[in-house]
Amino acid sequence: MGCGTGGHVPGVMGAWYTGRSTALLEPAMSHPPPVWSVWSRRVLLPDGIAPALVSIQGDTIVSVDRREAPEKTSEVVGDAVLMPALIDTHVHVNEPGRTAWEGWETATKAAALGGITTLADMPLNSDPVTTSLDALGEKLASMDGQLHVDCALWGGVIPGNTPELSPMVDAGTRGFKCFLCPSGIDEFPEVGRPHLQSAMPVLRDRDVPLLVHAELELPLSEATRAIVEQGAPSDYRTYLHSRPPEWEDAAVAMMVDLCRETGCRVHIVHLSSAGALPILRAAKREGLPITAETCPHYLCLQAESVPTGDTTYKCAPPIRGKANQEALWAALADGTIDFVVTDHSPCIPGLKNLDTGDFMGAWGGIASLQLGLSSVHTEAIQRGHTLRQLSRWMTDGPARLLGLPAQGIAPGRPANLVAFSPDAPFVVDAATLAHKNPITPYQGRTLTGRVRHTWLRGRQIVRDGLLHGAPIGRPLVPETP
Repeated sequence: MGCGTGGHVPGVMGAWYTGRSTALLEPAMSHPPPVWSVWSRRVLLPDGIAPALVSIQGDTIVSVDRREAPEKTSEVVGDAVLMPALIDTHVHVNEPGRTAWEGWETATKAAALGGITTLADMPLNSDPVTTSLDALGEKLASMDGQLHVDCALWGGVIPGNTPELSPMVDAGTRGFKCFLCPSGIDEFPEVGRPHLQSAMPVLRDRDVPLLVHAELELPLSEATRAIVEQGAPSDYRTYLHSRPPEWEDAAVAMMVDLCRETGCRVHIVHLSSAGALPILRAAKREGLPITAETCPHYLCLQAESVPTGDTTYKCAPPIRGKANQEALWAALADGTIDFVVTDHSPCIPGLKNLDTGDFMGAWGGIASLQLGLSSVHTEAIQRGHTLRQLSRWMTDGPARLLGLPAQGIAPGRPANLVAFSPDAPFVVDAATLAHKNPITPYQGRTLTGRVRHTWLRGRQIVRDGLLHGAPIGRPLVPETP
């Protein structure tokens, strides 16, 4: 889950810094960089897949030549599909402050190996949380020399920090996240309607989105409460019933109302409840500026298959049943859900209660940054979906939320690319993942589709499934004069 709701970590505030690092920004070149080319028999172009030679100069695609054979000087990826690299707008890097959970170096390595060249970091679970200009400065300073991919930053909306929002936008924050329920982190309390009515006009006027963890803690029905109170904590059904889909549905309805009232762009993160889909469809028909994402674990995993005591599956909102899952897939296909991002939210193993299997006390979050493309592709092909759709869901949609330039393999587009072998199966071995704590519910699963190479701004960062070269990622913020 995007938060740790369901587990709890007390706040420990560290030193704060106000400076912004510029060490990762590359000096301007005094002469034009050379042009180089990559050829594949299968290039994902705007109008389909075809053999093509893609030429790149610096960080930009300069030409696309449809041709059946490569030039002698070009790099050849053969039968791998050359496609736009992924963008993941929902990642908990946790640095500074909780780098035992995850960090810039390990998270961005995992991203690169998973075909992601841009990620956006959530304002928790780092310490300090990114809810002030000073905390944003410390976050930026912590990136120095560690980024294997480009990184954008979300800020946070909490009670009382409305004056911080506009200065944080000036400093490069792309939007703001809030919780409508406890986040599990003391320093990041939930907000109610009055707080949002204060903050949302500011975000509207700065034209940045509000990202919402949409669960409202409503009273449980008598039958549901009995299941939760009498169920074993190692039984996944106990946890599943403790966060019913009605919590999401009510929260989405409230945010639609506030979106209409304030005109602020609203983005619903990690949607899991199919019950919220009619609310979203109606809001979109009305023309309201509201979008939604879902995550690989809701599309690939099912409540019916969660083993007793296997708390690697715990997240919030919970993984729900198969019928709910199929409704999410249908909503992706018809555009009700806009895109797919991982909500990579790891922690140290001890917080997952792996020894006791206690779902109710375990930290909620699934680590899947490196496996996002492969896991979603595996399920998508079983439902007849295409790589073009995957690219829309995992690159184009996230890019729009971040306000990035149009993506795709065409002249003038960013040279962020991945060579993906869609027919190559592999068995997930958590020990081989670059995540700092390689714990995953995908352990032992066979997935179809492997990332072979990744290019960031025209420079190769993954070659033959291995990291290649020094970290060249940048923070996506304005340069300091």
